[in-house]
This record gives sequence, C-alpha cells and structure tokens, in this order.
Amino acid sequence: MAGFLRFGELHPRRFFLETWAAIHADAQGESEASERGTRVRAGRKARRGEPSRLAFSLRPLLIFVASAVFLTLMEYFGGRDTFEKLFPEAARDPQRVELYRLTFWAGARITGYGILPALLVLLLPGERIVDYGLRVRGVAEHLWIYVVLYLAVLPLIVLVSFHPEFKTYYPFLKHTPRTIWNWRTLLTWELLYAGQFLALEFFFRGFLLQSLRRQLGAYAIFAAVVPYCMIHYGKPFLEANAAIVAGIVLGTLALRTRSIWCGFLVHVSVAVTMDLAALLQRNDLPRVW
Repeated sequence: MAGFLRFGELHPRRFFLETWAAIHADAQGESEASERGTRVRAGRKARRGEPSRLAFSLRPLLIFVASAVFLTLMEYFGGRDTFEKLFPEAARDPQRVELYRLTFWAGARITGYGILPALLVLLLPGERIVDYGLRVRGVAEHLWIYVVLYLAVLPLIVLVSFHPEFKTYYPFLKHTPRTIWNWRTLLTWELLYAGQFLALEFFFRGFLLQSLRRQLGAYAIFAAVVPYCMIHYGKPFLEANAAIVAGIVLGTLALRTRSIWCGFLVHVSVAVTMDLAALLQRNDLPRVW
C-alpha cells in the first residue's frame, strides 16, 4: 500500500474495492509472517502427539475491550452531570456556564479518544505512536484529497443548513449571553472543537484501524464504522446516516495513506462550516471581537 493517491485512483472501484483487496493482502502477509513461528511450534507438538492449538492473538481482544471501556467512560462521565458535580461554582455562572460545560465535554473527548488510547499504545511492546496515523511525512502530497472531499460535501452542508433540525442543533455553543458572545468566545470554542476532532480521528482511524489491520485486514474499516456511527446517535438523522458513509471513506483513506491528517482536516472543516452555516441561518454571528 505504499505510494500516494493519484486523481484517477478516486474512481469508486479503484478507491474502495481494489484498495480493500490490497489492504487485506498486505495484512494477511504480515499476519502469516508473524504467526509462522506459532505454526511451526504447533506442528512439532502434533508430531509429538501433543494437541495443537489454534493460534490466538490477545491484541484484538485488548483493543476492542479497551475501546469499549474508553467509550463507556466518556458516555457516563464526560457530560453535563459530571461537570456540575465536579465544578459546582462554575456551573452556577450564568454568563460562562455553557462555555465551561463544552470545555469539559471537549476535554473528556480529548482524554478518552486521544490520551488514554495513546498511553495504551505506548505500553504495548515494540509500538510507536507515530505508526498510528500520526506520521506527517507525505501529508502535503495528500492535501488535494482533502480539498476534493471537502468540496464534495460543501453543497450538502448548504442544503441541510435550511432544515429546522439542523439550525436547532448547531452550533453546540448557542446559549451564550450577549455580554460575552464575541469572536474570541466563538474561536475559543472552535479550537476546542478541533482538538476533540483530532482525538476522535486518532481513536477511530489511528488507534482502532492500525491496531486491528493485521488481524482483520480491510474488515477493520467496517469494525470501526459500527461504534463511529453509534456516537452520532442523538444528532440529526441524516448526519447519523452520513457517518456510516464517512466512516467507510475516511477509514479507507486512513489505511491507504497510513495517516489520519487528511481525515482530520476534512472533519474539522466540515464541522466549522456547519457551525457557521447554522449561525448565518439564525443571523447569530458575533458582532464584536
């Protein structure tokens, strides 16, 4: 899977089916090489009359269970209720409570999606964090893919921005008093929002995909799509369904390029555009800095 994507490779058959087949072949080759010693030992045992055992790897088990734990912690301890229990004084500040609450929410996601999985990777023997989609070499060559994907999604954002459900859901920071509603407040929130998107991309397209690629091959993409879709429950129906498509596309791209950066840029650009579109629809953009 080495090499950079060219424009002609974005044809659906080449980008999806051929890429999945190549990923699967690469993963199978790596898995067979790593397990060759296990097979040899099993064969020796069989010749000695000892029962042979099916080769079993603890790696997928550890990754799946850890992912379930991280997602559960964020769901139960990363929301408004926990914030109000930990910071009761801040929760009673009518001017900044919404910003404080969302800062806590973003911090919980950065921890659950980014910090905890990164610590687990560092504890695994022989693993390097940069191999989980964080390598920056070659990113510039992939930037054109980001532009193509963003431009493809932009008309859909404009279209759905007219839907009432969209305008009532976005942006998250929308109940801020006028006394502090300015561009600095909005930019502070968008930077926090971007930080949690970086952590989210690392979790789904780095930690999960790169960890499971050797055992599952291209099927790792679809294993990651299931929880990725589920974290969008509660959002507008069309967005939750779009998450399935986005998970497949971004997962394929991440394994094809061995990088999460293009997906991160797409995710952040789309999210910020959705926030700005909702604010424009409600004529609610800040008036001052």
